[in-house]
Amino acid sequence: MTDFKLPETRYASSGDFSIAYQVLGDRPIDLILVPGLFSHIDFLHELPGYTAFLRRLSHFARVIAFDKRGQGLSDRIDGAPSLEERMDDVRAIMDAIGSRRAVLLGVSEGCPMSVLFAATYPERVSHLILFGGFARAADRMPRELWRSHVEQTLKNWGAGETIRTIAPGQASYPEAVAQFAKYERLSSSPGALRTVLHIHRKIDVTSILPTVRVPTLVLHNRTDAQVSVALGRELAQHIPGAQYIEYPVGDHYAWLGNTDALHGDIEEFVTGHRQGTSTELERVLATVLFTDIVDSTRNAVKIGDQRWRYLLDSHDQLAQQIVSKHRGNLVKSTGDGTLATFDGPGRAVRCALALGSATMQIGLPLRAGLHTGEIEIRGADIGGIAVHAAARVMAQSASNEVLVSRVVTELVAGAGLKFVERGSFELKGLPGRWDLFAAIR
Repeated sequence: MTDFKLPETRYASSGDFSIAYQVLGDRPIDLILVPGLFSHIDFLHELPGYTAFLRRLSHFARVIAFDKRGQGLSDRIDGAPSLEERMDDVRAIMDAIGSRRAVLLGVSEGCPMSVLFAATYPERVSHLILFGGFARAADRMPRELWRSHVEQTLKNWGAGETIRTIAPGQASYPEAVAQFAKYERLSSSPGALRTVLHIHRKIDVTSILPTVRVPTLVLHNRTDAQVSVALGRELAQHIPGAQYIEYPVGDHYAWLGNTDALHGDIEEFVTGHRQGTSTELERVLATVLFTDIVDSTRNAVKIGDQRWRYLLDSHDQLAQQIVSKHRGNLVKSTGDGTLATFDGPGRAVRCALALGSATMQIGLPLRAGLHTGEIEIRGADIGGIAVHAAARVMAQSASNEVLVSRVVTELVAGAGLKFVERGSFELKGLPGRWDLFAAIR
């Protein structure tokens, strides 16, 4: 049994093309996330913050994410889709899920199409939200720099270089760059991207902005390294009655960093109110890792207190270094083990495997357990069913073994990790039977 399941990818027919989409939540308000230059709705769940971002939106909306035609899991095409064709794809998804009206949340290059859709079909758009957007693509870069920029982008495509402007705060982490490299490759090929970039350069909805009549909210991070904040300001100025909110810091992707204010602003704009700050903001989605030193009491007696204390100190130092390397949060030492959290399940599994290998070298075999679910933030500590579940999963683990719940394996699909089934277990204090899997080094 798990408390979160990865959204199922389905397909809507848009003419002769199949458009991949996912639905998260069951609230009466529909919110469609319109992607930017590239996306892959399955792999995005492996990137930091994305799943938690959608989960927070699903507190008040049924959230729909999709890959536009030509990218990700949607049908590949010759050339690149026009804004009109992309509008057809959104309408096809709305029809497939029975949505008469929806909130459009356009991100980056998804903003111009969202503007055009809202102006063309106002009866099908209740609210328009534009994040990190622009009206005229050519304004993003001078003509004399454009050609060399395209060639450099294509030359480096698949190596994760786009992280330097999309998420510069993560660019110093090799694992994050490797993830982004895979994200690029799964989203689009270099040849297809070349066509998209050249057509993208021609996008200009400036003349459409004054015709938008639906309630509009424009959001932009002042430190956005991909789309200048000046373009966001200009976008808001030309849409009648648009609200504009500018955040002092943040990357190009909406789900990175501290998103509390962003979620609150979106929810208040759509519903007229925002959830209270106490309960809602203290519950987040995370992957919880518990580790435990095998036979710690017996070893302490065998080698003596002084030697044991030295080994424990070495263990704690290794745990701090390795958890930090995998961008996790070391919540605390449990005396003969650790408790840590991660916003990406793939990094959590790799951290557990790396920590197990490192401590084996100093003669301290570990067992580890992981589970992904909603946790409660209690000051410097954490709580909730997901924490108990991770502890119970660890309790089933053998020496030098990393056990995970089924939800973890589902969330890291396609991440290159391997698992073997360990069977179905009853976990003390938790309902149902739990399928557990061992991560393989």
